[in-house]
Amino acid sequence: MMRVVPLENGEKLSLTNDGKLELFFIGVGSGLADEHFHTNVLIIKGDTHVMVDFGEGASHALKETSGLTKFDIATVLPTHSHDDHVGGIGTLAVANRYVSTRFMKKPKLKMIIGEEFQRELWTHTLQGSLEHNEMDPNGAKLQFSDYFEVIRPKWMQWTPRETWEVDYEGVHLEMFRTIHIPEQSSRLEAHYISYGLFIDGHVLYTGDTKFDPELMMIYSARSEAMFHDVQFFDKGVHASLLELRTLSPDIKRRIHLVHYADNYIEQDVTEFAGWTQQGVRYIFE
Repeated sequence: MMRVVPLENGEKLSLTNDGKLELFFIGVGSGLADEHFHTNVLIIKGDTHVMVDFGEGASHALKETSGLTKFDIATVLPTHSHDDHVGGIGTLAVANRYVSTRFMKKPKLKMIIGEEFQRELWTHTLQGSLEHNEMDPNGAKLQFSDYFEVIRPKWMQWTPRETWEVDYEGVHLEMFRTIHIPEQSSRLEAHYISYGLFIDGHVLYTGDTKFDPELMMIYSARSEAMFHDVQFFDKGVHASLLELRTLSPDIKRRIHLVHYADNYIEQDVTEFAGWTQQGVRYIFE
């Protein structure tokens, strides 16, 4: 069973709970949305939290929706390299290295990431700003490992598509490849790195994906709830609302639509569980 619990006015989100799985979206908007913050989500369970993506503007979104700050985040998991998903990770890393660890005596920021994506994220997104701050004790430029303690997921064999898994301090995550970018590609192998998550064996978070019936076939039967991205036009790099309407009624009743544009209010989603809300606690019991 899933409960939706809004935060009270002025209430600060706790990054610990009694051991139940909890999702908290600091934003639910698309990359170009203005009415909502970008779709980044906190996973909380017991004493563990994982910040899934931390896009441009996420520091402000985190504070506005949860009362937390970037100094509170201990673990991050990036899904892919678009700015609305990783544009704030550099700020998160700098805040941790130069404030949290030095003055607040917190540990180094942890990142759950595969080796291939780590190289891509460092070389094409983070290196330009994070490398140019100081030298290490040997006089060399700073590297990825100077900012992050890496938690490496393991490859799952005998799965229908490339999937990695990690048991992270009581939270089980399957990280599956999604068919997202570039728009022109039709084969999974030709797409750039992009992941969705299957959380604790019963909650699906698609991340960013085109319409993918195979993905629904793999995970829908096991999913108590599904948080699926959506767009309101054909083609493009997200599943369209029209395409999602072709799914079975049983599946649609469990889909909470997320990563949506500002004109969401004009759309009829009565077949679905509804719009994912930012700033509320989705608690699974």
